[in-house]
Amino acid sequence: MSSTDLPSAAPVPPVPPATGLSEAAAVRVAEGERLRSVELPGVTLSVRSRPAAREGLPPALHIHGLGGSSQNWSSLMPLLEDVVDSEAVDLPGFGDSSPPADGDYSVSAHARAVIRYLDAAGRGPVHLLGNSLGGAVATRIAAVRPDLVRTLTLVSPALPELRVQRTAVPTGLLALPGVARLFTRATRGWTAEQRVRGVVALCYGDPGQVSPEAFRHAVQEMERRLRLPYFWDAMARSARGLVNAYTLGGQHGLWRQAERVLAPTLLLYGGRDRLVGFRMAGRAARAFRDSRLVTLPDAGHVAMMECPGAVAAAFRELLSDATDSAEKGDTLEPGATGAPDSAAGTAADEAVDGGGTAENPRG
Repeated sequence: MSSTDLPSAAPVPPVPPATGLSEAAAVRVAEGERLRSVELPGVTLSVRSRPAAREGLPPALHIHGLGGSSQNWSSLMPLLEDVVDSEAVDLPGFGDSSPPADGDYSVSAHARAVIRYLDAAGRGPVHLLGNSLGGAVATRIAAVRPDLVRTLTLVSPALPELRVQRTAVPTGLLALPGVARLFTRATRGWTAEQRVRGVVALCYGDPGQVSPEAFRHAVQEMERRLRLPYFWDAMARSARGLVNAYTLGGQHGLWRQAERVLAPTLLLYGGRDRLVGFRMAGRAARAFRDSRLVTLPDAGHVAMMECPGAVAAAFRELLSDATDSAEKGDTLEPGATGAPDSAAGTAADEAVDGGGTAENPRG
């Protein structure tokens, strides 16, 4: 299966070029981090990184969830700097990445953008980590391009549920046409602080885990995002893309693609998750063929932010076991039997080939 097998979303009108972005506050870059822009066909991605403890460590790439950004991984990356060389990407239209030129925010489009980056940067295969929407994107990447993925780590992945939790319904409603506009009008008087308190209450098992400093930074980031002319459009279209992915059947269905993943997979589920049902943990463990399940009873939807130490410990165990298996020749390496033929042309690959990347360091 190649990335030509990524299903295309229904046509959507192109997003007009964003204006006034220079007036928005700068994206926060934590001490030790670096932020750079990577120009790819159809989109410019922002990539956050921090120096590894030493040269030669295997690369890792982190993908955030709906409404998040690469900053969601800033607490975890320092805890892994001695075992992997970490980068975190802002998906198109989120963080400091520009909206996609074609206005496509489907799960497949997000996956294609990440694939283009990995192919252009030559960093694959990577240890791929994803949260929520990013977990769905990472699952699709691992299924269609196993040559790009060493291991897969999913934190509360947004995989299809038949019975969605009531607390997740408002987020899903953003997918309906016009709802984002109505919500914007209804909440016009809300302050950034009020909005952040609502997000924290929804995403954390224990909101008290958020320090005053982290809360202040989140408010500043919310204020920045609300100034972006495409903020609500990116939220609504990505929510719609996720809902659409839930309805896909056959080989494009996310559960079917989970069954095709070859990489050793770590699944982390929070017992107090109000967005992804804890009951889905068992089904996920059965779907991914080479998986291990870690449950965090007190965690919410963003365990890598709420309890990064526990997530780091679980990832280290995965990495250790995967390394041992690789030394024994048990894992699939790029070019091995079952890996996609690198000569097979794909829409995503052809878009990147010859385009190269242009990087603009920031921070």
